[in-house]
Amino acid sequence: MRPSSNKRSLPDGVGSSQTATKRLRGGISVGSSRNVSTSRQVSTTTKKISKTSEQENLREIFIALFSNPAHKDGVSNSALKAKFGNAKYLQLVPIINDLTRKSRLNMSKIGDELYYSLVSDEVASRFAGLDNSARMVYQVIEKAGNMGSWIRDIHTQTSIQQQTLTKIVKVLETRKLIKPVKSVTAKTKKLYMLYDLTPAKEITGGTWYTELEFDHEFISELRTFIMLCVRRMKKGKGVTISEISTKMKEANVSRVELSHNEVQQLMQTLAFDYMIEQSGVNQSGEALFIPAKKVTTMCDFKWWDVLCPDFHFRNIKFEDGVTLSCHEPHHHTA
Repeated sequence: MRPSSNKRSLPDGVGSSQTATKRLRGGISVGSSRNVSTSRQVSTTTKKISKTSEQENLREIFIALFSNPAHKDGVSNSALKAKFGNAKYLQLVPIINDLTRKSRLNMSKIGDELYYSLVSDEVASRFAGLDNSARMVYQVIEKAGNMGSWIRDIHTQTSIQQQTLTKIVKVLETRKLIKPVKSVTAKTKKLYMLYDLTPAKEITGGTWYTELEFDHEFISELRTFIMLCVRRMKKGKGVTISEISTKMKEANVSRVELSHNEVQQLMQTLAFDYMIEQSGVNQSGEALFIPAKKVTTMCDFKWWDVLCPDFHFRNIKFEDGVTLSCHEPHHHTA
């Protein structure tokens, strides 16, 4: 006989079911932990993507500000705070730093206010690799505008050694960031200004100068044409500066377009030379100009004709009705 066992026999499948249940519960527990960890990772990634997207949108809005005509001279710091508020303004700091590092953003101070101006990608590529000294030289030249800056003034404002300054200027010229310009007042010296600027008239001499030389021939041709207009238009009874200016444009007598003020300057030279004179005004109040009349004819009197019997000078009356006082200086004009 087999010895009896104290162990109670379990129904079939009960033990295995409990074991399976334990394993199953263990499996579910591990699986749940992994799912929670994955969910957290997904949530973190989503937040990062959302934050990146928000920064990109903020960057686009910030850059778009500079295309607004109201900010053509730059966007002030106070304008940024008013636009974005204190919270979002702080989020602009990394954007501003990034654009500055890539030379896409310039900062300048006007009074106590800080201004930002956007630089195009093309111009930014020209600044790549420039050190602080080169940027300082560029800013000094930029501040001078279309009047340009002498190399002596750049040296004074930057305190950069002359030899180093010469190299920096050469680099900036090579990158087409600045250009040398000669002045009519100092033809042997060079001014420096930004590459895309047009020199001021004070530098080039304006319309009346060609290659830094006063163009006498050009001015003489224009004066001759104006005299033809004064004599022939309206049968010489009087023309205005505006009418002559319009006629000059129609006839295309000037190689450059002359302003109303420049035509007036030409007519003033004719008036000073006693070739034209003003003869009243038209209904609009504009001055009318006619060919100048001769002041007098050649004097036919002898020296004794101007003396009284007591040897004092007397007044002389001319044929055109003009009376010359004995103490009035007399100028003959041909």
